[in-house]
Amino acid sequence: MNGERRVAVPVGLRSAAVLGLASVTGLVMIFWPLLLEVDPVGDQRVDPPFLFLLLLPVILAVVLAELGEGGMDARVLAVLGVLSAINAVLRLVSAGTAGLELVFFLLILGGRVFGAGFGFVLGCTSLFASALLTAGVGPWLPFQMLVAAWVGMGAGLLPRSVRGRREIVMLVVYGILAAYGYGLLMNMWGWPFIAGIAVPGQDTSELAYVPGAPVAENLHHFLIYTLLTSTAGWDTGRALTNALAIAVLGPAVLTTLRRAARKARVVRTQA
Repeated sequence: MNGERRVAVPVGLRSAAVLGLASVTGLVMIFWPLLLEVDPVGDQRVDPPFLFLLLLPVILAVVLAELGEGGMDARVLAVLGVLSAINAVLRLVSAGTAGLELVFFLLILGGRVFGAGFGFVLGCTSLFASALLTAGVGPWLPFQMLVAAWVGMGAGLLPRSVRGRREIVMLVVYGILAAYGYGLLMNMWGWPFIAGIAVPGQDTSELAYVPGAPVAENLHHFLIYTLLTSTAGWDTGRALTNALAIAVLGPAVLTTLRRAARKARVVRTQA
């Protein structure tokens, strides 16, 4: 018996390869404090935000690969544009105290309906568009784009056979985990710049990044920094916002997005 698994934008081999390359490169750049030694007093200091800009062409290549494989035609791009614009406005009006951000709930639902490839691109375009609206363009933007892209892609990779109330519960749990994961990864890349880069051999703060120190020591400092500055506040607020928005608005939004997918004739049937 053939089973139907509907996905709006299937990811082919070429798209999967580019997505994998972008993700691996991004992980290396995000976890640079644990992989690279930074000389806090010398002239050989590494500046990851500028190095990370090399990843942007790879992100663009994801879009081109999707277009080239027929996964995104003009109608899908129209849906992408609408969702990106809505997300940008949602972030403009909701990004405030205690991590109240509505952008992620629509990103998760969009990735769920249209697939992992669409979710990846939607994460990139949503954060880029919102940065233009909020004047939030800076060295942190490529990191935000990629991590948000992973959130959308992850939603598209969730089991597609789950429906009804179980689907909403699954998405709520994913939204909570994604909120903490987003905060953790964003903290990692900027931790040395915010908490400070210590001089090895001298008394240092329990929050500071120590170049050349054992990974376990720097991880200890990082976890304390994250717990004190992010987890108890912004990340928890983001997780609660995701959970409530998905639980309350999720069923209606999923129905609307699936109707849009059918009208755009982008739903593919896989055996």
